[in-house]
Amino acid sequence: PSPLPPPRLVPALERSLPTRCCLVSCHRRLYDLSGFVRLHPGGEQLLRRRAGTDVSAALDGPPHRHSENARRWLEQYYVGELEPGDEQVQAPGRARATEICYKTVAVEKDLVDWQKPLLWQVGHLGEKYDEWVHQPVDRPIRLFHSDFLEFLSKTAWYVVFMVWTPVVLYLSWVSYTSLAQGKTRLFSSFTTEYSIPVHKYYFPFIFLVGMILWSLLEYLIHRFVFHMKPPASNYYLITLHFLLHGQHHKSPFDSSRLVFPPVPASLVMGFFYGVLRLMLPEILGLAVFVGGLCGYVIYDMMHYYLHYGSPKKGSYLYGLKVYHVKHHFEHQRSGFGISTRFWDYPFRTLIPEETFKKED
Repeated sequence: PSPLPPPRLVPALERSLPTRCCLVSCHRRLYDLSGFVRLHPGGEQLLRRRAGTDVSAALDGPPHRHSENARRWLEQYYVGELEPGDEQVQAPGRARATEICYKTVAVEKDLVDWQKPLLWQVGHLGEKYDEWVHQPVDRPIRLFHSDFLEFLSKTAWYVVFMVWTPVVLYLSWVSYTSLAQGKTRLFSSFTTEYSIPVHKYYFPFIFLVGMILWSLLEYLIHRFVFHMKPPASNYYLITLHFLLHGQHHKSPFDSSRLVFPPVPASLVMGFFYGVLRLMLPEILGLAVFVGGLCGYVIYDMMHYYLHYGSPKKGSYLYGLKVYHVKHHFEHQRSGFGISTRFWDYPFRTLIPEETFKKED
């Protein structure tokens, strides 16, 4: 299709745009996107270029047809309406029909009470839970009554890097120096005559195997654990699903819940290390584990960046960001790869590319 013409400024908006403000209109409804521009999947600059314009046509694409969830998301920033003949738009605080923020999740109309912790409420939603949890909102979620448990459930992105990077470096050194002693052999528990020595020079390749195994594990956990569909009659499975991943889909831009807290992460990693220890010689299992641990750290950092970063258009990370946001807003049953789309290909869960019919 031919490229769209540059967006035309709505006169009333053009005269009333403060610095760094991002007011747009859609079918004469006025929205203040100032707090969302940095999170926009298409990039901050794209949205800022549309400040003061009518975005009605842009929502239908090309290059991207916005989903029903995206249109519902837009309603959270509704501040008023433009009347025919308006000479200027009132400030959002004085616009007609003000205080419509969170319009689609108003406390008195939503299925849960947002003034209370949500974790113990969602299990009562039953058959309505799956639809509700996949209608994202731009507001923080409180899970627990206990301030201590609530604190443990939240993690700043840099905590993951600070906690696990020293562990990766230390265990890498232990693995390499242990392999350098020349005592590690494959199949030594079955036979000494045909056992295979594992030299220290193999460490980078073993480390890479661990990272690849993590990428597969990332996909499998995301698809079969995080995206299980709990039975509508099972209160406890619904509650567990919301704790593990549902809360992230309900509030995808809650910055305190985008990475895995170190305490529960330690328990999960301890389990997988134990499995590797049963399957492989001690040092070999450790070398594979530390590669997987490095893959996990990269995954968590990338996941945060895909939600809050602004990668350059056309870059690998830009493509991943668009892909992951589609998973959140439209294709919740596909697109399970986060740090890579590789495993979506063999498992046939790749999000399809959008196509637009060429207009006459």
